[in-house]
Amino acid sequence: MGERSGAEMPLVLSAAAVRASLPYDDCIAAVRSAMIAHSAGTTRHLLRSFISMGEGRTFAQMPAALSVDGWFGAKLVSVFADPDEPSHRAHRGLVVLFEGDRGEPVCIADAAAVTLIRTAAASALASDALARANARVLAILGTGHQAVSHIRALTLVRPFERIVIWGRNPDRARALADEMAAETGCRIDPVNDPAAAVRQADVVCTVTSSASPVLHGAWLSPGTHVNLVGSSAPGPVEVDNGVVVDSRFFVDCREHVIAHGAEFLRAREAGLVNDQHIVAEIGEVLSGTKPGRGGDEEITVYKSLGHAVQDLAAVACLYEKLRPY
Repeated sequence: MGERSGAEMPLVLSAAAVRASLPYDDCIAAVRSAMIAHSAGTTRHLLRSFISMGEGRTFAQMPAALSVDGWFGAKLVSVFADPDEPSHRAHRGLVVLFEGDRGEPVCIADAAAVTLIRTAAASALASDALARANARVLAILGTGHQAVSHIRALTLVRPFERIVIWGRNPDRARALADEMAAETGCRIDPVNDPAAAVRQADVVCTVTSSASPVLHGAWLSPGTHVNLVGSSAPGPVEVDNGVVVDSRFFVDCREHVIAHGAEFLRAREAGLVNDQHIVAEIGEVLSGTKPGRGGDEEITVYKSLGHAVQDLAAVACLYEKLRPY
C-alpha cells in the first residue's frame, strides 16, 4: 500500500474526479474481485443501517472491509426526496477508505459518483454472467442518471444491436434516446409502452424510483435476463411477484436481500417463495462454485441492492491510480 505519514490528509476526490478516473471496465473488474471475495467469505461487512430524518429523508451507513488486513471503510449517504419532484430521490454522501497497515484514512470520494458507476458495473457483470450469449436487445426502464450509466456499462459486455428506453415522461425518454444514440452509435429508441419495451428485450434493467411495479412477469419472454436496481431498501418495489416467482433468482448479497430486498420480501410475505428461492450470490456464479443460467429458455433475475465492498473496491481502484506518493 505504500508508505504514508499519519500527518497527511486523505486524498479527496470530487464527483468530477471520480467520473474522470474510474472507467467502467476498471470498475467492472474491481467489483468482480470484490463480489467473488465476498461470497468466499474473505470480506467483512455489517448490514446497512438506516436513520429516518423525516418523511422521504434517510441517512444510511454501510461499513465493510475488503479483507481483515486490507482496505476497509464505509459509505455514508443521505437519500432525500426532491421537494420539487417527490418521486425522485437524490443520493449524496461520501465513501471513506482506510488502509489496512496502520488503519489510516487515505481517501474520501464522492459517494453519488462512485455509486452511479459501480451500480451499473455490477449490473454489467451480472448480465455478462447470466444473460444469453446472443443477447442483442436491451431494455432500460427509467430515464435518470442510472439509465445513462447502465447503457454505458452494459454495452461493454454484450454487442447490443438495439436499445429501447421507457420512462414515465415520454419527452425525457426521447431526449435520452437521442443523447445516448449519439454517444454510443447504437440504435436507441424510446418506447411509450413498458410492456412493448420488455417483450422485445433479451436484457431488462429497472432503474426507476417507482414505489410500485413498472415491470410485470407476464411481459417477460423466455430467456430474458433482468437486473433489478432501482429499489435499494424495504418498501418500494419495481416489479410484481411474477418476476420473482418465475425466475432463477440471483443476488449480490444473500443476507442483505433477505433483510432489505423489497421485491423478494414482498413475494415471500405473500407465501410465494422462501429464502431458498435465492439460487446463489453473483460472486458464487463468477467463481464457478454455483451454476448460473440453466438454459436458453430460463428467465434469470439479478437483485442489486448494492454493497459496501463494491464501493470500497471502486475507491481503492481510484486511490491506487491517483495517490500522490
